[in-house]
Amino acid sequence: MKFGKSLGNQIEDALPEWRDKFLSYKDLKKRLKLISGGGGERLAKRPKVADDVGPGDRDPSSAPESAAMPVVEEEEDFMRLLEAELDKFNTFFVEKEEEYIIRQKDLQDRVVEAISKDSKEELMKVRKEIVDLHGEIVLLENYSALNYTGLAKILKKYDKRTGALIRQPFIQKVLQQPFFTTDVLYKLVKECEAMLDQLFPKIETSTSVEDCDGQKREQKPAKLRSSLVGGVPELEEIEYMESLYMKSTIAALRAMKEIRGGSSTVSFFSLPPLQSNGLEERWNNVPILEQAAK
Repeated sequence: MKFGKSLGNQIEDALPEWRDKFLSYKDLKKRLKLISGGGGERLAKRPKVADDVGPGDRDPSSAPESAAMPVVEEEEDFMRLLEAELDKFNTFFVEKEEEYIIRQKDLQDRVVEAISKDSKEELMKVRKEIVDLHGEIVLLENYSALNYTGLAKILKKYDKRTGALIRQPFIQKVLQQPFFTTDVLYKLVKECEAMLDQLFPKIETSTSVEDCDGQKREQKPAKLRSSLVGGVPELEEIEYMESLYMKSTIAALRAMKEIRGGSSTVSFFSLPPLQSNGLEERWNNVPILEQAAK
């Protein structure tokens, strides 16, 4: 599948408020098409210096303006859009990262409180919020990888069309941008998983129910929703959002595996393979989301 199509599918599956934050790949391709000529054609159009004219004797004003000026202006428009895209990525990424750090710290406190109260409803609410946060962090990691990949691809097209060689220096600049640095996100993902591991056994022991003969039995995790949602309006109201998070996150994980899955052709511009540590399998088996995902 071509990258443009893959990116379009990802944007379609993204959370609504995220959709205009991705790379404007179509707009960049349109701007690129306005730049006339490919690499060889561009070079052929440039005025040649006569053999009998030395570098110091040439008059720059004698070069035909029609061959160069429109191309320069269109290239500048393309580069301005690229810079604007970087600003867009960084602003959105930093805002989300700061939001997730705050939410994660708050959830750590609530986990301790929920365990101490031993309240089934509170434990489920907290776990649902951790799952949501975990999913959003994964989505932001995917956002970083998709936008980086899109930039590398559009710059490759630019170099091929213009004969310029800006891809490598621009990507080196991208590698220093906030949106490309995901170390904090990786740490937050692991902390969310640690909190979920804390809650899973607690919830399982808190959801035993009595048979008609008074004997206690354990409910299957996949069947918890019907008994837990009943009588808790807040949990009923979030069912749609759970399904949306699940769909977006699983789609993001699969896209990340495709983009970062490794290739027989590895270059300076390649992302390292995704170290998923079973993320997709974990999301597919989160009990509270299993019903909504079907």
